[in-house]
Amino acid sequence: MSLKGKLLCVGQTDTGRVREHNEDMIACDGELGLLVLADGMGGYNAGEVASGIAVKTIFNLVREALETQDLTLGDPASGLSRPAIILRDAIQRANKVIYQTARSQINCEGMGTTVVAALLFDNRIAIAHVGDSRLYRLRDGMMKQLTLDHSLLQELVDRGFYSPEEAQRASNKNYVTRALGVEVNVDVELQDQPVHKGDVYLLCSDGLSDMIEDDDISLTIATFGQNMGSVAQHLVQLANDNGGKDNISVVLAQVLDSFPARHGIFDRIQKWFS
Repeated sequence: MSLKGKLLCVGQTDTGRVREHNEDMIACDGELGLLVLADGMGGYNAGEVASGIAVKTIFNLVREALETQDLTLGDPASGLSRPAIILRDAIQRANKVIYQTARSQINCEGMGTTVVAALLFDNRIAIAHVGDSRLYRLRDGMMKQLTLDHSLLQELVDRGFYSPEEAQRASNKNYVTRALGVEVNVDVELQDQPVHKGDVYLLCSDGLSDMIEDDDISLTIATFGQNMGSVAQHLVQLANDNGGKDNISVVLAQVLDSFPARHGIFDRIQKWFS
């Protein structure tokens, strides 16, 4: 199912003011409804190798799956939707490729990457993430962070050692507890959410979320929301104005219209011959 005309996607990535090179990688396809962002780490250039492998592998595998699988089916045993399963399998495959590459090439030793990905289908969004790259949703003027960081700081918040407000000001934000390429297997966190017309989804690396308060992100989207390209540019500029201490990447998706899947037998037969 093509989402052409239903979804507007834009992305922007920037080295920032401090780092010498950009280890983030982004990709989005509005017709597929696929959004991916990876924030690499580990040695000079190795981080961008890891993030590049992640995004390329996920995009290729998801695209192949969309051509052959019926996304209206799910897995009754796990309760996961088919899009969520597709994202999970693609991310786990990317993890193995990064893990093997890091151990077979000396210049890639110790590399890894966080990742956040989303696949929209049938008026829903499947979300998968590993690490502290985030996905936010702006709906009816209300901003909500849909992912929780896999980080030491988030664990301290969960245990009551920090309030969310204190965590925003903490200095130890970047100790991730989960990433691609670190171990041979990785636990991918998955969720499935309903999508409303007018929703705006933001995927971002911590180079944005560490530099800008959530309220300022929400205000920027609300102010420049008629032009998603301008939103992306202003978010990156704000992060740089606040120090730009890390690479900054954003992917934005605006839902222009509903996109229910075809479920009827006639639609299935028509799909076979299309």
